[in-house]
Amino acid sequence: MTTVLFQNARLVDPEAGEVTEGWLLVEEGRIAARGREDAPSKAGERVDCGGKFLAPGIVDLGVKVCEPGERHKESYRSAGAAAAAGGVTTMITRPDTAPAIDSPETLEFVARRANEAAPVNVLPMAALTKGREGREMTEIGFLMDAGAVAFTDCDHVVADNKVLSRALTYARSLGALVIGHVQDPGLSAGAAATSGKFASLRGLPGVGTVAERMGLERDLALVEATGAKYHIDQVTTAVSLPALERARAAGLDVTAGTSIHHLTLNELDVADYRTFFKVKPPLRSEDDRRAMVEAVRDGSIDIIGSMHTPQDEESKRLPFEEAASGAVALETLLPAALRLYHSGELGLPCLFRALALNPAKRLGLEAGRLAEGAPADLVLFDADVPFVLDRWTLRSKSKNTPFDGQRLQGRVLATYVSGTVVYENLNA
Repeated sequence: MTTVLFQNARLVDPEAGEVTEGWLLVEEGRIAARGREDAPSKAGERVDCGGKFLAPGIVDLGVKVCEPGERHKESYRSAGAAAAAGGVTTMITRPDTAPAIDSPETLEFVARRANEAAPVNVLPMAALTKGREGREMTEIGFLMDAGAVAFTDCDHVVADNKVLSRALTYARSLGALVIGHVQDPGLSAGAAATSGKFASLRGLPGVGTVAERMGLERDLALVEATGAKYHIDQVTTAVSLPALERARAAGLDVTAGTSIHHLTLNELDVADYRTFFKVKPPLRSEDDRRAMVEAVRDGSIDIIGSMHTPQDEESKRLPFEEAASGAVALETLLPAALRLYHSGELGLPCLFRALALNPAKRLGLEAGRLAEGAPADLVLFDADVPFVLDRWTLRSKSKNTPFDGQRLQGRVLATYVSGTVVYENLNA
């Protein structure tokens, strides 16, 4: 493995909260040194960054890859290519496959496929209950031994409080991280939009923001009772934030995330029933979107994820109520996040704290930082180059992006995993 010197870079350091001009040296796949002046004269390879930004690679928590069961929607090969093109160096994959990843054998199959096909790091999550049916918890210890980094039933909320309490208690005894989708399942059933004037005018079945608040309050009460490590996959409403603040003030081991779509889009983007904008939870009001941005800025929300959910044309080309929820976002995560940078809402260190540093810290990974000794998982990007997104150019097998035809600003120039280039487009 050669020595690589990145010169003339603008280094985005989420730990220090700053952007500095300088150089970064990589040796044996790890960051060896960095500085502003007097770059080392000896290096096997030199990369002139041309004054562009060099940041830790994105650690994307909550990616759906449709192996096993629906490989026509997304494979580890296509997802890995999309991740590399989007500056994502580590994918934390979800277990909501068909069948669910709920046994060591299925998990080992997934890990083998990922290692064979994906050019980026892939760390799998496993289901919290068998079949994600909410009735019987999985063999958490055996799944951890097989490589599971967290446990979640994704959008199949465990409705039985006793089952969830037992699972949290057992996870606590093993030090396992549990990830929850905080929506009351009864109130959310059949909903296609957020309740309000827009949903009423469009005749869409809606769900109020109280469903998220109720789901969050329930889960936090059980976390307090069990002492488990807990992460909320998507907080999307302002009414949820006070409960989150109380939990942290009480010393609970709780973190929270949100999706890039809930930070950059609102309910009005659905317009005339555009199903590529149908996600779960549904897009919220502009007031809620701004509250989520503020929560990322002040640290109330720790993590921004793509919540990459591929859906084929047949499942999206339906009436809005019947269409499948979800959007692909591995390749658009960084350009969409840069909308918040260009609007002045979030600075680059804050963005990469939520995109890379915090998810790595939550999972106990060394990645997500530019510190000496950290893995050289890096993304080189031009934050200013504009382009109009054509969904057919995306590397994902499914093309269900809400950003199709939209003007975005910011391109990935190169992505490195352990110092090795896995994607390069220096002419972007």
